[in-house]
Amino acid sequence: MKTASAIEVGSQDSAVPATLAQFTQLFNELDKGNLNKLSEVYSEDVQFQDPLGSVRGLDQLTHYFAGAYANAISCRFDFSEPVTHGDTVAIPWIMHLRHKRIKRGREIMVDGISHLRIRGGKVCYHRDYFDAGQLLYENLPLVGRVIRFIKGYAG
Repeated sequence: MKTASAIEVGSQDSAVPATLAQFTQLFNELDKGNLNKLSEVYSEDVQFQDPLGSVRGLDQLTHYFAGAYANAISCRFDFSEPVTHGDTVAIPWIMHLRHKRIKRGREIMVDGISHLRIRGGKVCYHRDYFDAGQLLYENLPLVGRVIRFIKGYAG
């Protein structure tokens, strides 16, 4: 029995699987020293949003990721099977992050999902959904202690 590598709904643009492969590869290679690779995956007019901010255009996206990766020690993603519908993709992931300012550089894991739209072989829309508390608030020294105190007091 043959299984599909992704769940596909409706007709699909032939560029979608190749672009998605480039996307997943990019995010497992990306760091502050190779942000120029963003142009291989993203369109010039890309719209990007996550729980921490939103930007428009490849230049702003590059600047946004420069800030995001500035103090990252390492960052990699375990991507799950994508769901595609035409030029739209939803791909769940677990981010494994080591950051100088989060949890003293120890690895944290954050669950999320990316919603992408692909046009002409490039990602033109990218929105990430994840729990910002799981990323930051629960892992920053003082804030983490306050959250654990509040949870302990309430429970």
